Amino acid sequence: LKLRQDSDVLDTWFSSALWPFATLDWPENSDELKNFYPGNVLVTGFDIIFFWVARMIMMGIKFMDEVPFKEVYIHGLVRDSHGQKMSKSKGNVLDPLDVIDGIGLKQLMAKRTQGLMQDQPQKIQAIKDQTAQDFPEGIKAYGCDALRFTFASLASTGRDINFDMGRVEGYRNFCNKIFNAARFVLMNCEDFDITIKKSYAPSTTERWITSRLQQCIADYRKHLDSYRLDLASQVIYDFFWNKYCDWFLEMAKPLLKTDQKPHVQYTLLTVLDQALRLLHPIMPFLTEEIWQAVAEKLTLGSQSIMISAFPVANPQKVDDEADDDIQWLKQLTLSVRQIRAEMNIPPGKPLQVLLSDYCDKDVTNVAKYHSLIHTLARLEGLELLAENSEEPPSATGLIGTTKVLIPLAGLIDIDEEMQRIDKNIAKVAQEIKRAQGKLNNDKFTAKAPESVVNAEREKLQENQTALKELKEQRSKLDQL
Repeated sequence: LKLRQDSDVLDTWFSSALWPFATLDWPENSDELKNFYPGNVLVTGFDIIFFWVARMIMMGIKFMDEVPFKEVYIHGLVRDSHGQKMSKSKGNVLDPLDVIDGIGLKQLMAKRTQGLMQDQPQKIQAIKDQTAQDFPEGIKAYGCDALRFTFASLASTGRDINFDMGRVEGYRNFCNKIFNAARFVLMNCEDFDITIKKSYAPSTTERWITSRLQQCIADYRKHLDSYRLDLASQVIYDFFWNKYCDWFLEMAKPLLKTDQKPHVQYTLLTVLDQALRLLHPIMPFLTEEIWQAVAEKLTLGSQSIMISAFPVANPQKVDDEADDDIQWLKQLTLSVRQIRAEMNIPPGKPLQVLLSDYCDKDVTNVAKYHSLIHTLARLEGLELLAENSEEPPSATGLIGTTKVLIPLAGLIDIDEEMQRIDKNIAKVAQEIKRAQGKLNNDKFTAKAPESVVNAEREKLQENQTALKELKEQRSKLDQL
């Protein structure tokens, strides 16, 4: 069979180079062309800058007398979890729809080997084996928003992405967190009356979350404007999970049982509304669903979150006093929680806490937030130790120079706790010795896969940190 190359072939990049204006009815001088040429930004990978980007610029100048875009956002390549470039011939391509909707192992194997030459049975089997190793149970359905947030969080400038399904799993959990938080808010706002807006008088906790929201909005906007989607997603993740859910919702629970309830409801809804608007460009589906219910409560009137105004930071709502007070409250709570964990005290067991070496601010805050401290830290009592009084045998934490004391008499069996810690010290020390032996073995470090060696190093570091913490706990018990 004699093959002849067709001479009447147009370079595929030629038509691609016309894309910015050919799609807008060019050469007709249409309204679309006037309105949408030139564009603001082009999103592309670094591997086709000359093939596509440069040629679009050339064609734009030639036919339109103007470059087709002002800025070019160059992202990294999405590689598989082993760092390999995704390719059909390698059989390591992941279809985003399979991550969104899920797919079984057999179907995934068939999809990855489809179209490969059947006279390469060894290659086909290798692809199937690697697929079974990477996805032994196939791929679960993670949903579109979790996948979108994963890509946004990984979009560091110019950096290639080693796609890890564990990250998608983590951000699906974030989606669940958003949904559950919204459900809590809506359940506790069934009797909400929007007229409270006229007499709104926020407490310190509400002023604090509103203040933190302003900083979140400002940082989020700054990162979006500089195309740092990774930093933008990190900012909203931290605000929603670590501030709104972990702290404000917990502080709101006791306040919802007081006369402050209508004001707390208004804060819960308005902050959730603004957070959903920030999240919407990355998580369009979940945020739209939740926002419809929130908008009805707040009588916002807009038909969709996608056409609602994007949040703008209000510097006048930044509240340094509230920030300082709640930071103190958080430090006290975290100090008590850390002592609980170190001394193996059950989380639900009420504790008696003493403060010593305190300042005037501590005295004020204890009186001001007495009830809230008891709820967050699960305390039985909180007292200020009189000056020059002898401190009882206690586990100790610090808030600046202020001591947080938890008397341990009758709280734990010190001898039993020492025995438990000694057993853990011996166990961790043995693991450290084993890991050091492997890592000092040249054959292991030379022949084992890099990922295995790195995992062993990380495990060693974790155990060394754990050993240090256990010895510190042991030392504290020795002093009692």
